[in-house]
Amino acid sequence: MISLKKWSKAKGFIAGVVLTATAFLFIRARTSDPYFEISKNLDIYTNLFKELNTYYVDPIEPGKLVKIGVDAMLEDLDPYTNYITESDIEEYEFVTTGKYGGIGASMRRKGDEIYIGDVYENSPAQKSGLHPGDQVVAIDKQEVKGKSIEDLSVLLKGSPGTQIAMRIKDAFNHTESEKMVQRGEIAISSVPYAALIGPHNDIAFVRLTQFTQGCARQVKDAYDSLQKVQPALKGLVLDLRNNPGGLLEEAVALCNIFVDKNQLVVSTKGKIPDLDKEYKTPGNVWNKDLPLTVLVNHSSASASEIVAGTMQDLDRGVIIGERSYGKGLVQVTRPLGFNARLKLTIARYYTPSGRCIQAIDYAHRNADGSVGYVPDSLKKAFKTKDGRVVLSGGGIEPDVHLKDEPMSMIAVTLYTKNYLFDYATDYAGKHPSIAPASSFTLTDAEFTQFAKWVENKDYSYKTETEEGLDSLMKIAEREKYYDETKGEFDALRSKLSHDKKQDLLKHKEQVKEMLENEIASRYYYTRGRIAQGLQYDKELDKALALLNTPAEYKGLLVPKGK
Repeated sequence: MISLKKWSKAKGFIAGVVLTATAFLFIRARTSDPYFEISKNLDIYTNLFKELNTYYVDPIEPGKLVKIGVDAMLEDLDPYTNYITESDIEEYEFVTTGKYGGIGASMRRKGDEIYIGDVYENSPAQKSGLHPGDQVVAIDKQEVKGKSIEDLSVLLKGSPGTQIAMRIKDAFNHTESEKMVQRGEIAISSVPYAALIGPHNDIAFVRLTQFTQGCARQVKDAYDSLQKVQPALKGLVLDLRNNPGGLLEEAVALCNIFVDKNQLVVSTKGKIPDLDKEYKTPGNVWNKDLPLTVLVNHSSASASEIVAGTMQDLDRGVIIGERSYGKGLVQVTRPLGFNARLKLTIARYYTPSGRCIQAIDYAHRNADGSVGYVPDSLKKAFKTKDGRVVLSGGGIEPDVHLKDEPMSMIAVTLYTKNYLFDYATDYAGKHPSIAPASSFTLTDAEFTQFAKWVENKDYSYKTETEEGLDSLMKIAEREKYYDETKGEFDALRSKLSHDKKQDLLKHKEQVKEMLENEIASRYYYTRGRIAQGLQYDKELDKALALLNTPAEYKGLLVPKGK
């Protein structure tokens, strides 16, 4: 038998083991508990902040420091999860509503000088006599030379009805004067252009630039108006190029224009099952039979892809253009107090066929922190309503793929150095009116005048080939081959040396189109830019060709082999 003394020692040992094990399990449970981890790290963060504020050698800005820290934390997630401070709320609300208080004009910098860029039609800026090319000297007695566009935005925005004093140097007569501009509520229409197009004006074209509140109604109203003018419509074009998306509910409502009531458009699935949801068309269809083409490019994202993907999955329309961006993530905003918010990704969305078109995998980062596209091997095949094969994980692949022509370096340089903008100002000062935007072009003689005007301007640039040669020369220098090959490099550089005059002639059509577009905007604003640009639009030309060839249009909506 064990003695009482030994039993007492044994009990003490056992109790110690039990206590140690319990403490170990408790600590392990605490450290594996995400809520304990949050609480612990928040305590550390608070204490760190107190120490910084108390002992750091220089004064700190708490709000700025917190913003930097939060942004750094969110950067490890996806680019759509953002901290919105109180000062950023107005900009965020503009993105969702398309409205803000201001004068209705964009600003443009040339060196340290500030100029009026685009003026919005019927805006306070237009009514006050401001026009593109005017130099802004001062705003409310503050000189603006050297200020950033962000600084100017703060000065120009404000409550509708308030006045702002702007010192302006007129672009045409170069005289200075002070103009009083009364701010208004600026509502940027999501449907800047709609028109009947085609050889017989029987195709209804509508461009949608963003999915803001009420945009689906705007699109429907535009189609309604066009149908009243031309009851015998032959087809529809919906232009979603460069549309970054917006409100998911508006995408569903837009689909309802073309597909009937109670049709599944998109479903969302995330971490919390109770928040998973199916979105179906709520009302009666506007027209489910008229042939439809949807134009997209690589900048068509999010809600644009929901619409294009739904039309494709339901075989309702033909998608034309470039592969879309591939954003299949859903965001909501959550209040944080003090008028700050968190916009965060809570789910992925899925089109009617069941595919998610998210192209970049943010959940699995490379060792260096970078992210990559979903590889082709992991893309899954789905089928449309009538059996066509469509893939997940890579945006919306068009039914008719047309690649955009890359911009030439000379065109990019003339644009970025403001020479197209400046010449358009000069042209507008000498021509009181021009032809309608949809038919406006420059004659060869007028383009020659531009070429002569720009002849002595500094628009030097390097071609991609020249930049490649520079890179090769640096590698040769690093690897000690340059000295013995210098002659060959010099000879090659001489052969590659471009002639700006020849480049201007070589890329005449591209430069001419851009210049015409800039000039048209001076007379017809944003709608003029769009109308003029449609003259050279190969995606639109293809849409018109399909809508005028029913057999080819229908053939694209039939599974291969049938």
